[in-house]
Amino acid sequence: MDDQSPFALSKTQKISDEKFADPYHTAKGDERAYVELQRLETLWFNTGTLCNLACKSCYIESSPKNDALVYLTLAEVQTYLDEIAETDLTTREIAFTGGEPFMNPDIIEILRLCLARGFDVLVLSNAMRPMRRFEQELLELEGTERMTIRVSLDHFTKAVHEEERGTSWDKAMDGLEWLTSNGFNVTIAGRLLEGETEASARQGFADLFAQHDLPVDANNPIELTLFPQMDAHADIAEITSDCWDKLNLNPQSMMCASSRMVVKRKGEKTPRVAACTLLPYQKGFDLGATLEEANSPVQLNHPHCARFCVLGGASCTA
Repeated sequence: MDDQSPFALSKTQKISDEKFADPYHTAKGDERAYVELQRLETLWFNTGTLCNLACKSCYIESSPKNDALVYLTLAEVQTYLDEIAETDLTTREIAFTGGEPFMNPDIIEILRLCLARGFDVLVLSNAMRPMRRFEQELLELEGTERMTIRVSLDHFTKAVHEEERGTSWDKAMDGLEWLTSNGFNVTIAGRLLEGETEASARQGFADLFAQHDLPVDANNPIELTLFPQMDAHADIAEITSDCWDKLNLNPQSMMCASSRMVVKRKGEKTPRVAACTLLPYQKGFDLGATLEEANSPVQLNHPHCARFCVLGGASCTA
């Protein structure tokens, strides 16, 4: 990450090679924590890593050139929805991330299918040109009262947002205003700067929403999600099986207790199911080709597990 980025973290000790090397034990030899899938409440689909933007600190390095995860097709999505129906899974929500989901040529038909099947739908988008080219199709979708579009605004100020995302603020705000003026359910995803308090960030966003007459409650953590800063190379504690009690946390509250993500990696013939939205490439978090195969424990063997979920208290789902 560019050190001049407002999202650049202060210089910290780098993580040692001994940490996160063994899926079952920490560097100190303690039993590593794991999470059992309790219920598949949310099934994520990564529609592909291609994006119209190249953000400096994108969690999975999406960009206009990165096609490490290729576009999922309508037929491939339908295969997993059929498995949900055939195995009586209690999945409530289908969610889409990228890349920019609206760059996937099948996205409208995919959304139509999910809504027709009765699912709640969540789409992560930057609300820019890829989405706007589908204005009429979005307006014609049936069941959009069950669809939410979460728009990424990295900060409540234009300068900080554009330092991260390039020239994009005005187009993103225009897209937000189009969505809300047409009655779509909209939430916002932002990030906390290092040293910035959550209270001050929420107040800044509240002022922004009021200025643009956006019906988003900045004090509601579902309507405004604030993600922690991430540096996979910075030192972080490993999570042991004893940490749940020490931190007064329930492993069932972790994202991987209730969600999985379908990805299709470049060069692979069929999609695969990953344990986490943040770890689509790591072999240790590839759980199989089907949802049945993916019903297995997840060893918290990555810095993101500790930094984002356990210690950061964050989740990609609402």
